[in-house]
Amino acid sequence: MLVLTRKPRQQIMIGDNIVINVVEVQGDNVRIAIDAPRDIKIYRGEIYRAIQEENKNAAAPVPMDLDLSAGLPKE
Repeated sequence: MLVLTRKPRQQIMIGDNIVINVVEVQGDNVRIAIDAPRDIKIYRGEIYRAIQEENKNAAAPVPMDLDLSAGLPKE
C-alpha cells in the first residue's frame, strides 16, 4: 500500500489516464475528484463490497425440491 500526503488542488496520477484531484479537506473529510476513462468502473469501497457479496450470493447454488410428485394429482 502506498500512502501519500496531498493538499487541496494537488493531484495523484495512476498510470497515464487516471487523475485523482484533492478538492477539499475539512477535518476528517477529504473530497476528491477522479478523472478516468469511462470504461473504468469506480465505486466507493462499501458499495463495491456490497456488489461483490450480491454477486457471490447470486452465484451460489439454489437448493432444489427434488420431490417430483409435488405437482401430480393425488390418487
